[in-house]
Amino acid sequence: MTKVFLAEQRNDKDIIGILHPLVKEWFFSKFKAFSLPQKYGVLNVWERKNILISAPTGGTKTLTAFLSILNYLIMLSEKNELEDKIYAVYISPLKALSNDIHKNLIEPLEEIYEIAEKKKIKLQKIRIALRTGDTPASERSKMTKKSPHILITTPETFAIVLTSKKFVENLKAVEFCVVDEIHALDNKRGTYLSLSLERLNEASIIWPVKIGLSATISPLEEVAKFLVGINNEREVYIADVTMNKKIDIKVLTPVKNLIEDENLNQRMYDLIDNLIKQHKTTLIFTNTRSATERVVNHLKEKFPTEYGDDNIAAHHSSLSKKHRFDIEDKLRQGKLKVVVCSTSLELGIDIGYIDLVIMLGSPKSSSRALQRLGRAGHRLHDTSKGRFIVLDRDDLVECSVIQKEMLERKINKISFPKNCLDVLSQQIYGMAIYKVWNENELFSLIKKSYCFSELSRKDFLDVISYLAGEYALEKSHVYGKIWYDPKSKQIGKKGKLARVLYLTNLGTIPEESFVSVKLTPSNEHIGVIDEAFLERMRKGDVFVLGGKKYIYLYTRGMNVYVKATIDRPPTIPSWFSEMLPLSFDSALEIARFRRLMREKFEAKKPKSEILNFIQEHLYVNQETANSIFDYFYEQHKYLE
Repeated sequence: MTKVFLAEQRNDKDIIGILHPLVKEWFFSKFKAFSLPQKYGVLNVWERKNILISAPTGGTKTLTAFLSILNYLIMLSEKNELEDKIYAVYISPLKALSNDIHKNLIEPLEEIYEIAEKKKIKLQKIRIALRTGDTPASERSKMTKKSPHILITTPETFAIVLTSKKFVENLKAVEFCVVDEIHALDNKRGTYLSLSLERLNEASIIWPVKIGLSATISPLEEVAKFLVGINNEREVYIADVTMNKKIDIKVLTPVKNLIEDENLNQRMYDLIDNLIKQHKTTLIFTNTRSATERVVNHLKEKFPTEYGDDNIAAHHSSLSKKHRFDIEDKLRQGKLKVVVCSTSLELGIDIGYIDLVIMLGSPKSSSRALQRLGRAGHRLHDTSKGRFIVLDRDDLVECSVIQKEMLERKINKISFPKNCLDVLSQQIYGMAIYKVWNENELFSLIKKSYCFSELSRKDFLDVISYLAGEYALEKSHVYGKIWYDPKSKQIGKKGKLARVLYLTNLGTIPEESFVSVKLTPSNEHIGVIDEAFLERMRKGDVFVLGGKKYIYLYTRGMNVYVKATIDRPPTIPSWFSEMLPLSFDSALEIARFRRLMREKFEAKKPKSEILNFIQEHLYVNQETANSIFDYFYEQHKYLE
C-alpha cells in the first residue's frame, strides 16, 4: 500500500540555500518572505518527494509548486544544459486556469531574464506551451517539432497527448507533474485523470514527482493516494496548511416575508445594487448560465445610469475564448465594477482584486461556497467577504446551514468514483492506439491507479471483450474497437479510423449540442447557444449573450448570424446543463437541523427559546431566525 507521511515545516535558511542567485533576487524583489505553503512545499519538491499541498484559496500554492521547478530550469539554462524535452507537466481541470498559469509563469521568467541581462549572465530560453481544446492546430504542430520545457494542459488534452507517439517521446524524461485544483476532480474526470497519470508513469524512464495542489479538502490521505496511485513502493507527503483565513459571511433576504411580498424580484436587484455600490469590485455567482445572463441584463435595464458595457460583464463557458479572456483581463486591471458568472470563475484563477462575492441561491456544499468566497480577498492576509442572497425558504435553511459549516470550518468530504467501466473502456482504447499491449502488463498498470486499484480481473476482461466486439454485438451496430488474441494475450487497435473515433468521443464532460453565434459582417465568434433555444427563435428576435443584446438574422449550418442591437427587450437563452448536486455532508447537516427543530416543536418549547436556538446554532441575525421559525412553525402546524 502507498505510504503517506505528514510534511514538516522547513526553515527559510534551508529554502534560500537551494535558490539560484537570480531566482532568489527575483523572489525577494516581489515578496518579503516565504508563505506557509512554501515552507512546507518548496524543499520537498526540490528533493523530488511526492507532495499534496492543501491550503485556502489565495495561499500561494501555485508558486509553491513552480518555485523549485523554475529554479531547476534556470540552473540548467545557465549551464547551457536545457534539452529539447518536457521537464514539467501542469494539469488543471480549467482551461481558463491554464491560461492564467501561462501568464503567471511567463511574467516571472521574463523578469528573471531581465535581472540576468543586467548582470550579463547568459541564459537559454525556457519554453512554455499551453495545450487545451482551444489551442489552434498550428500551435500544436509547433510543439511536436520543438518541444516545450513546461507543458500546461487539461485532463482531456493530456489523454490525447498520451496517444501521440511523437509527443510521448518528449514526455520520456518528465521530472515534475503538477495536478492543480484536485478538489474539483471528485468526479469521472478525476477517475479519467488517475489512469492518465499511470500512463505517464509507464511512458517515463524516470518516476515524475507528483505535486498536488488543492483548496481546503478532506480526507487528505485518500486524495494523496489518488495523486500518486497505489503501490507498495510509493510514498507521498501531505502539507495541510490551515492558514485560518478570516471570513465575513452572511445570509441575506431582500424582503422580510419571502412568501407574501410581491416585489421580491425588484427588491433583490435593489439589494444587489446597494452591495455593489458599497464595494470596489463585486463577483456574483449564479448556478446557471441563463441566470448569469438574466442578472446582467436586469441590472443594466433597472439601473441604466449605473451599469453599462464598460463596467459590468457576464462570464460563463458558453462564451467564446476571446470574450472570456477579455473579461478576465479587465478584471485583473480593475476596469470592471461587477462580473456575474455561473461556475466558470470558481476555481483558483487569479482575477485580481475582488472585495465582495455574492452567491445567488445555494452553492450546494460548504467546500464550493468556501471556494467561491475565496475569490474575494484572494491575497494572503485579506478577509474574504461574501453574502448569500436567498429568495425562498428552503434555500434560506440550506444557505444558513452551509454558512454554519463554513464558520465552523467543516469541510465536505470528497470521494473519487471507482471502477468506472465507461472510463476504463475509453482509456484502454486510447492505450491500444498508442501501442500493442500484453494483457497482464495492461491489467497491472490499470490496478496501480487509485480509482481502479480494486478492479477485478473479470470486469477487466469483460471490458476487453466488449471493446473487441465479441458476443455478436455487431448486430446492434457496436463494432470492435480493438483486437484481442487469447493465445498471445496481446491487445491492439482495430481499423484505420481508430484515432479519429477516439478523439471525437474523448473525456467525461457531458456532451452538449451547441450552435455558434457569429456577428455580421465581421464574422466574429461571440459564443454558443443551445440548439433547443434556436428552434424557438424567429427572424428579428433579440436575445442576450455575454450581457449584450443581439438581433437574430439567419442560420447557416451550425452558425447563427446576428447583429448588435440596443433598444428592444430581449429573451434570455436557455442552456441544458446538469444541476449542482447537494453535497452528502451538507445534506446530513440540514437533516440534523430539521430534526432538532421538530423535537423543539413537539416538546412545545416557547417561541423565544426556539428563536435563540436558531440564532446560536446557525449564526444568523434575528430577522433570518424569524423567517426560519415561521417556515418550520407553518410546516409543523400543517403536517402534524
